[in-house]
Amino acid sequence: MQRLGQMIRQLAHYRRQWETAMNASNAASPAMGTPSMPTRLNEVTGFGSNPGNLRMLTYVPESLPPSPALVVVLHGCTQTAAGYDHGSGWSSLADRYGFVLLYAEQQETNNPKRCFNWFQLADIERDRGEAHSIRQMVEHAVEHHSLDRDRIFVTGLSAGGAMTATMLAAYPEVFAGGAIIAGLPYRSATSIPEAFESMFQGQTRSAEEWGALVREASPHRGPWPKVSVWHGSADATVKPMNAGEIIKQWTNVHGLPAEASRSDIVDGYPRRAWTDGSGGEIIEEYVITGMAHGTPLAVGNDEHNYGTAGPFLLDVGISSSYRIAKFWGLTEGFEGQAFRRVPDDAVAQNTTATIHALPTARDEPVREDAARDAPRGNRPPPSHLDIGSVITKALRSAGLMK
Repeated sequence: MQRLGQMIRQLAHYRRQWETAMNASNAASPAMGTPSMPTRLNEVTGFGSNPGNLRMLTYVPESLPPSPALVVVLHGCTQTAAGYDHGSGWSSLADRYGFVLLYAEQQETNNPKRCFNWFQLADIERDRGEAHSIRQMVEHAVEHHSLDRDRIFVTGLSAGGAMTATMLAAYPEVFAGGAIIAGLPYRSATSIPEAFESMFQGQTRSAEEWGALVREASPHRGPWPKVSVWHGSADATVKPMNAGEIIKQWTNVHGLPAEASRSDIVDGYPRRAWTDGSGGEIIEEYVITGMAHGTPLAVGNDEHNYGTAGPFLLDVGISSSYRIAKFWGLTEGFEGQAFRRVPDDAVAQNTTATIHALPTARDEPVREDAARDAPRGNRPPPSHLDIGSVITKALRSAGLMK
């Protein structure tokens, strides 16, 4: 009982930290993602069985090359797809460099803080829950827009960053690359208590242990996605050590040494990179000195500046969205060309167009299991809730409980 009491006190402390961060966000920008938020995104329905009960939104530039690339973007807690697109600048990048955007959006019925459930096994395993919903969205987008299957990428912030790690691990054959911003390694948590511990304390494992979790997540055996990792050195919401653990996980998966192949300074911040046998960069890491929890931005009218500052969208003089697109090779052939950016006040307000698509046989889940196919509200509770209702009650308001 004494140990249980200590656990409850520790979890309550984590909950207060979490609530402080989330409340600060809401107070700073009550309009984030509300009806006044300009958006270029269109909702798509009927894209599949959608076992994770997520929304699908897309942005398709008017001018596209044949077989364009696809970038999947996953927002952070308390955010929406429209709000994160407005802040991160991804749709402006799509206009300039000619690729399609796909946003998965969490719903409050799944998580009251709109966090992707990166810590629930029912949502992070291959062909289950939220991960499978995102996979279905990708398949629909690829077929509907004749996209290049060899150029599909995924990025996300915080809970979206952790879910990005999930997608790279569960579906490595789908993604050519990913970018994890203020996120966590794949399967760093499989319960709410572990989620808090991973965020606020961090978990240290060997590179081999981390890598094994990725290898066990799918039958795929390579080649593996490129990975870009971003973290603020002053992040108090997701401890910066998580970035190092992500690097350990993916260098091990790629069979790369722990020591980086090269180091440099980009826009004033340290960057490390790991290369393959031919010298191509496979993994990169940016540590944004002094930055708190959020996505790094460079706001302004310069060629490589994108986005709008806001809660968890931090103007620190480097555009992570642009640098990530460059790392993935999406900017090749476009640099130096004249481009007129569409100002925010010219963006349509509250685009309400909905694209309907009937599910096809290939959209159906590959595995039939009751945990995945049951309605969200009727899922069996995770095993970690067996601690008792007192922990459940203490944590639900933190926004990490369904």
